Amino acid sequence: MTLRKWFFLFWSCMAVGAVVTAVFGSIMRGLDSEFGVMGLNAASMNALMMALVGLMMGAFSQMGFFAYLTLNYIALSVFRKSYLWNALQGYTTLFAFGGLGYLLFGQRTNDWFFWVLPLGLAIGSLAVAYVKVKQTNRSAFIPTLFLMFFITFIEAWPALQGETNMTAIVFMMIPLFACNAYQILMLPRLLQKEATSSAPSAKPVA
Repeated sequence: MTLRKWFFLFWSCMAVGAVVTAVFGSIMRGLDSEFGVMGLNAASMNALMMALVGLMMGAFSQMGFFAYLTLNYIALSVFRKSYLWNALQGYTTLFAFGGLGYLLFGQRTNDWFFWVLPLGLAIGSLAVAYVKVKQTNRSAFIPTLFLMFFITFIEAWPALQGETNMTAIVFMMIPLFACNAYQILMLPRLLQKEATSSAPSAKPVA
């Protein structure tokens, strides 16, 4: 992975965050005239402001993605066997699924939100993991599921703290999920291009 490709992944991820945040934020503002997050009311939440917020979310997603890559490298060197690390990731993802629902239920959210959000995040994570398997191989299923559910859950933790605000949770979680999905699916394409470009050209046999 060259520095130029890392820069491309970084800025393109921020662009994804900006676009997704602006689009979904505009939809939410159209559906709710009282829409407001992060101390901003509906009047100040224009498309440009939401895009700037999305840029920050894209950068935050990048931090989480790099942290996971580092964790994955360390864990594989510690466990030695990849199936042990995959098993731990699988159990952690299941625990996070129940923990997210319990957290929302404990904060007395709507009767449907405390189970719809974990279920929706799980379905989206499974869809991304399925595409990842088609893109690479079956061994990528559990790590992708872990990244898409658990890491997104951790990244969206600030919106889950304190008084539950469903609008703020959705507004933060959807762009983070989109950015994580973009990174996990784009990375092998960048690596494949690098491997192809660095491969020696075939020479005719005399």
